[in-house]
Amino acid sequence: MKTNKIFRRKSFWAGLLLAQFLLFFVLSKVPTAVYKFENFFEFQKGLHQKLFSFLPFSVGDVFYVLLGIVTVFLIIKIINKKSRNSGLIKFLVLLNVLYFTYQIFWGMLYFQKPLIEKLPQKEPDVEAMKALALKYLEQCKQTRYLVDEDRYGVFKVYRKKALKSEILKQQAVLPQFINDKKAGVINSFKPSLFKGVMSYTGILGYYNPFTAEANYNSELPSTYLPFTLAHESAHQLGYAREQEANFIGYLIGKNSTNDELRYSTEYFVLKSLLNAIASEDEKFVKSIINQYSEEMKRDRFAERMFNRRHAGFLDAFFGFTNDLFLKSNQQEGSVTYSYFVDLLLRYESSAQ
Repeated sequence: MKTNKIFRRKSFWAGLLLAQFLLFFVLSKVPTAVYKFENFFEFQKGLHQKLFSFLPFSVGDVFYVLLGIVTVFLIIKIINKKSRNSGLIKFLVLLNVLYFTYQIFWGMLYFQKPLIEKLPQKEPDVEAMKALALKYLEQCKQTRYLVDEDRYGVFKVYRKKALKSEILKQQAVLPQFINDKKAGVINSFKPSLFKGVMSYTGILGYYNPFTAEANYNSELPSTYLPFTLAHESAHQLGYAREQEANFIGYLIGKNSTNDELRYSTEYFVLKSLLNAIASEDEKFVKSIINQYSEEMKRDRFAERMFNRRHAGFLDAFFGFTNDLFLKSNQQEGSVTYSYFVDLLLRYESSAQ
């Protein structure tokens, strides 16, 4: 009798999880349902930021630590023969709650109307990419003269608070024909508690859907940092796809009056273009890199040294798992910049 009851409980929670998979799959195909989730995102994001933004540490990271402890505890219970059934039931309950919460807070936003549909049609063209690369090379050179350096002559961000405020300010002036989302007014950027680990994973930052915090690795070279914050702020606006968040981050940074944000954005765009061109014309890419100013070359060397110091198994593992995650959410893998570059080309051509 007791065995049948336990079996029914396990079957119920396993079946409920499967039903959730099917339900959210169906809802993802219904534009009206996705739109409702977009509206709900605005509500929960605002609520969570009001609750958590005043705390100086990442509440989401604390949540992940506690979640990790609970998960390990339940796995130990499942391994133990005496507590296996109760452990498995509690684990299934946890999965159901987490999956449901994730989907209503964030997961359904991956099925919004793609930004590319808001831009004029234009086939990716290598020559257009090269022209843009030359344009952004010159912009990088000019903006680089305006930013601060450390004692080694490498670009350094010293005023992070002003940088964060500028990003929120630029959210409010995004082109209306592209962005119809409500700009943020609450500073909810948080340095991650996992910064040491992040440096070895290749993860620059992440949005926490459970607390609406934009977490970043405070150990990053300054060339990465401002654009990473702009990228994560795009997630806070409600752009779930990674390359669309890159594009919104680019729009936030390109016309900024903050030289640090503008330089980091221009440098990101230049690197993205060169990565896209590399498979077609490696010689051109090398010639562009050779034309970097001495200041840019120092920044590039500092980036390469940072990446080299932190390369290893974790970097490869997280790169692989992130690639799978992106593809499972109807995005390109992490190794390609083509969708961002496509958006960039279309926007730049329409702005001319």
